[in-house]
Amino acid sequence: MASKSKDLFARRQTRVRARIAKHSRGRLRLSVFRSSKHIYAQVIDDVAGRTLAAASSLEKDLRSSLKSGADKAAAAAVGKLVAERAKAAGVSAVVFDRGGYLFHGRVKALADAARAGGLKF
Repeated sequence: MASKSKDLFARRQTRVRARIAKHSRGRLRLSVFRSSKHIYAQVIDDVAGRTLAAASSLEKDLRSSLKSGADKAAAAAVGKLVAERAKAAGVSAVVFDRGGYLFHGRVKALADAARAGGLKF
């Protein structure tokens, strides 16, 4: 059963990345990784192969202010922080890469906070 769910996740991830590559029009990619204990986000330039901005719930200043690294509040804080860092790096428009995760819960909270922080996607 576990391998079937991993296969489905990988298929979903491949499908999302293919759509992003087709419709990105040269925009940078805001990629999200969600583990059981933390959430991570980074703005990636796929052409140059560089990460321009990153944030996670593991960072010391965030960790002290959060109850948990695996809830919607943590995701919103990470979204706001990655948006601030992306704006500081000169990035205003990105394409959202949710990976194989469904767009609800923590992933949606991160996306909404990044939009509120000034990123357009």
